[in-house]
Amino acid sequence: MNLFQVVGHSTIGHLNRIGRATLFLRQTLLGCGPIFVRGRLIVEQIHAVGVLTVMIIVVAGLFVGMVLGFQGYHTLIDFGAESSLGLLVAVSLTRELGPVLSALLFAGRAGSAITAEIGLMKATDQIAGMEMMAVDPVSRVVAPRFLAGIIALPLLAAMFSAVGIGGGYLIGTLQLGVDSGVYWSTMQQGIDFYDDILNGVIKSVVFGVVVAWIAVFEGYDATPTSEGVAQATKRTVVIASISVLALDYLLTALMFGGI
Repeated sequence: MNLFQVVGHSTIGHLNRIGRATLFLRQTLLGCGPIFVRGRLIVEQIHAVGVLTVMIIVVAGLFVGMVLGFQGYHTLIDFGAESSLGLLVAVSLTRELGPVLSALLFAGRAGSAITAEIGLMKATDQIAGMEMMAVDPVSRVVAPRFLAGIIALPLLAAMFSAVGIGGGYLIGTLQLGVDSGVYWSTMQQGIDFYDDILNGVIKSVVFGVVVAWIAVFEGYDATPTSEGVAQATKRTVVIASISVLALDYLLTALMFGGI
């Protein structure tokens, strides 16, 4: 095969996969309706993908906030603006770092777990068994995990930002000598609900949809072997991470008039 054949074959394969993923998303959305009758399934999955991810979110948020406190202080002090440390930390976390880093951590921890779980169910013929018993596996298995991801990620991103702001406060006030009242007052005066907080929430919701969609599709589409499940898990982390970073640029450009 020459170069054009290789590129063409690869392009057609990727487009075919994107088309199947889009049809699967439609099937998943249709399967989300009946699931609200059995809310216990959603609660269980929120615990699995959300509550069990809290620890890594809290630890990462704390250290990211502390690093921002250090870096921000030594940058602002050159301009005599160290009193704006609280605003710098809060804007950085609520607009960008909170939603983006939470989504990346969520993809690595919860997204990979969702893919592995669904892929293993397919490899052990549990999915086929449900179909034989006239149970819709999309409604019973996929939809709860998809909805749980959409619900959990915005909450995790908010927690990441809150803990990060606290970490910046600890470094700024206890170690670097920034006045506590100044730290909070500049933050409260400078943070805008629509431009900062709401935009961050919108980003985290979009990231939640995309990461959960990729995770459930890769698991459901995985080759039913141990190697196939491993490859699907790897694809989930890689594709979800790249998608989050690309969408972050697009959403930021749309929100702040870059497009």
